[in-house]
Amino acid sequence: MSNYNFFAPTRVIFGAGALGKLHEQALPGRKALLVISNGKSTITNGSLERTKNELQKAGCEYVVFNKVAANPLKSVVEDGAKTARSENCDFVLALGGGSVMDAAKVMAMLAPQPSDDLWDYAFGATGKGMPLDKQPLPWVAVTTSAGTGSEVDQAGVITNPDTHEKIGVGTDSLFAALAIVDPELMTTVPPLFTAYQGFDALFHSLEGYIANVHNLMSDMVERAAIENIGKYLPRAVRDGNDMEAREAVAFANTMSGYSMVAGACTSEHSMEHAMSAFHPELPHGAGLIMISKEYFKFWIDKHVCDDRFVDMARFLGKTDAESPYDFIDALTELQEACGVAELKMSDYGIKKDECMTLAKNARATMGMLFMCDPAETTDEEIAGIYERSYR
Repeated sequence: MSNYNFFAPTRVIFGAGALGKLHEQALPGRKALLVISNGKSTITNGSLERTKNELQKAGCEYVVFNKVAANPLKSVVEDGAKTARSENCDFVLALGGGSVMDAAKVMAMLAPQPSDDLWDYAFGATGKGMPLDKQPLPWVAVTTSAGTGSEVDQAGVITNPDTHEKIGVGTDSLFAALAIVDPELMTTVPPLFTAYQGFDALFHSLEGYIANVHNLMSDMVERAAIENIGKYLPRAVRDGNDMEAREAVAFANTMSGYSMVAGACTSEHSMEHAMSAFHPELPHGAGLIMISKEYFKFWIDKHVCDDRFVDMARFLGKTDAESPYDFIDALTELQEACGVAELKMSDYGIKKDECMTLAKNARATMGMLFMCDPAETTDEEIAGIYERSYR
């Protein structure tokens, strides 16, 4: 496939020390809702204070909103949107990882709308899918982790615990005006979460490479992401201060964000969203790792894109790959090198008898990604992938 439609209007300032250039940029407003997580990392590592100083240098006011958890909740996004409205914020700035960026961009979308209920504008199984009445507020991304590519895509994944839905909410008007990708901000991410986040970025591109909507543009950015993660993620996990490795993984992450703009993820992401919708303490990247080998084995055994699996094995460093199953070997070696090969669903409270429930939820809430799969699947086949992955 050669045709593509690529729109990625975000200005990206990339590289070590990039945060110090924030005040030099043309910011999209005069008062920011400064969104951070409900943890302490941005406070203890100094990035919050540095960001406040950058905003002050730029002549911008700000209001801090610090309620975003690892899987951002509908209620928190609604609270943030109300805060932006009541405080007369005219743009949103996200300082954090993928969850913070996802929440912030959806707050920016919801804040100007007449309804306070996010699900009025969401799709999925229970959303009303109403059109937006007003343009979203502009937003700025300052990413502190390398996992989701949210700084350059146009949707945020939000959890509705009342309906067990974890779905993407967005529109083409939700691209960030500006993204700061500074690998120095990522040096304090613990090794295990460095691995989880890196594999999330990797799976965006692995899924995209076998998706039925792949094209020349998506192939290019996905190859860059896969090669850089394969080569540098183990180093970033071993030594968080390895700046060459951090920079390469950060670049790979942004490329995987572009992968979702030029192409698409496949049903593996839908499957994991179902897992963490029912078990919100499960880190997204960890859930993806748990099902990844059986997921990709399923497609290899279908023989729907054998040559693409050989390509991906080579991208991961197995230069002599000739069989699609060489990709599984390369993926296993990478998981072992990053210390995440032995993750268990049971450690997060997932039970084997949930497999069909998860399969049905994945298709009901994020069915669009199933449409990007290399071939059609049944609920029984998806449940089977969960069952074979279960430990």
